[in-house]
Amino acid sequence: MAPILEVRNLVKKYGDIVAVDGISFQIPRGVCFGLLGPNGAGKTTTVEIIEGVLAPTSGGIYYKGEKKTGRFKQEVGIQFQSTALFHLLSVGETLETFRNLYKDPPPIRKVISTCRIEDILERRNDKISGGQRQRLLLAIALVNDPDLVFLDEPTTGLDPQARRHLWAIVEDIRSQGKTVVLTTHYMEEAQKLCDEIVIMDEGKILLNGAPQALLREHCSGVAATLPKDGGWERIKRVMDENPALFERGNTFENHNSVEFHTRNVNGCMRALLDAGADLSGIALRSRNLEDLFLEKTGHRLRN
Repeated sequence: MAPILEVRNLVKKYGDIVAVDGISFQIPRGVCFGLLGPNGAGKTTTVEIIEGVLAPTSGGIYYKGEKKTGRFKQEVGIQFQSTALFHLLSVGETLETFRNLYKDPPPIRKVISTCRIEDILERRNDKISGGQRQRLLLAIALVNDPDLVFLDEPTTGLDPQARRHLWAIVEDIRSQGKTVVLTTHYMEEAQKLCDEIVIMDEGKILLNGAPQALLREHCSGVAATLPKDGGWERIKRVMDENPALFERGNTFENHNSVEFHTRNVNGCMRALLDAGADLSGIALRSRNLEDLFLEKTGHRLRN
């Protein structure tokens, strides 16, 4: 079966500036596919070309094995980063307005239930919270029962509880057999939701694959954080004397603490304890997608 979406040798230039530099990837059906990268990486430009908002300089977009046709707009849903709504309309009226833009749209009862907006249907668009607005925008993207849904940084600015509510909705959408394309700055979000990811920077694809597989291949081990008041000079000496244990290129120091990466956590702990370092304040975590991005590009993902 052909992938639901395929990008072939996509290029976008603005004069001498290359925003997207010959990238190619495929999106299988029924997955959540993440496009990750810092501001200026080219991910939003890529998505807007796929959606038809921008024209490519060169390259092709294929939907269900064929060049995009008019049915693409009828069969996809898009939640943009920012959407202007008619403030005097209620949430329910807004959904009906957008639903009527499509040919033979399905009833919206399922969309209302999926997006958990039953209790705000009578409220005006300008009288709802940020999290409620994002759920409304997601419902608008689903009113035509799309096969492919684009979510462009849907949780930016939301509090942790509202973000997790939206994650649950995205998982529900995927369980219905739909394909989700997600752009996000939040690495926890990508690891939670995405079956496959592309990491971009400077218009190019750096990595492409399943998050856990990429971490196993490129970024195994743990990250450890120690407070400096546990004897920073002693810790530095242990690092200098045991270069095989500590990934010195991945050591990050701030005013109060130091973070280091290692693939041999037991050996590190023994070396530090033997040197008399105080480990009572140590924090250990598995390395994540942000660590991977930093290792491959030299700078952190940034909002």
